[in-house]
Amino acid sequence: MNARRDAGFTLVEVMIALMIFGMIAAAGVALLAFSVRAQGASAVALDDTGALSRLSSILTADLAQAQDRNTRDVNGVLLPAFSGDAAATPLLRLVRAGWSNPDQAPRAELQKVEYRLEGDGLERVAYPALDGAAALPPALLLDRVRTVQLRFRYRGAWSDTWQGNPRAALPQAVELVVTRADSRLYRLLFLVGTGAGRVQESGAGGREASNDGSGAGAGAPGAGSPPPSPGASPGGGRDALR
Repeated sequence: MNARRDAGFTLVEVMIALMIFGMIAAAGVALLAFSVRAQGASAVALDDTGALSRLSSILTADLAQAQDRNTRDVNGVLLPAFSGDAAATPLLRLVRAGWSNPDQAPRAELQKVEYRLEGDGLERVAYPALDGAAALPPALLLDRVRTVQLRFRYRGAWSDTWQGNPRAALPQAVELVVTRADSRLYRLLFLVGTGAGRVQESGAGGREASNDGSGAGAGAPGAGSPPPSPGASPGGGRDALR
């Protein structure tokens, strides 16, 4: 009889075992949930980094191949070869070379492109022809954009707008400052006509990432040249952000 009673578990022992098992299961679920959240956050961060790199690469290609060629809109209005103003729509308009034509279609190898801020998205819009054509569907390059600022460098001076001037149809460099919805600020510098861009991130963490070591901003052409052309913004020649 005594041997029989000692062969099983008491209720207290069973309850303690269940409690321990429940604690282990809860810890496992919490660890799994944390892993899923971390994986999701990593995917979002990687997508965001990829979008910034794509924006930088596309702008580098467009601005490096900018051409002095006036165009006309669908109403026949003559447009400058290069124009930019962060307060206008589009933010930036230019004509670029290098539009590949593998099918040998009857069209020019120059292409008119525009950059627009629609809602919180920075879009690139291309045109099938230089003159009198309607725009193709826009391509979203970067989302969650709060503000965009533009500056244009010519002969050592920076201007907030560019509509060409008597000396040159194209600026020598372009600065694009993008503020994201999370308040992070990205500064992109490009040479116009040739060169490559560089990306700097400031704000949270003070980190900096570069996709090219050319230092386009620091060595922008025109430094030390004669005074800026009329119409340049006051305080021209500043190489630092306000």
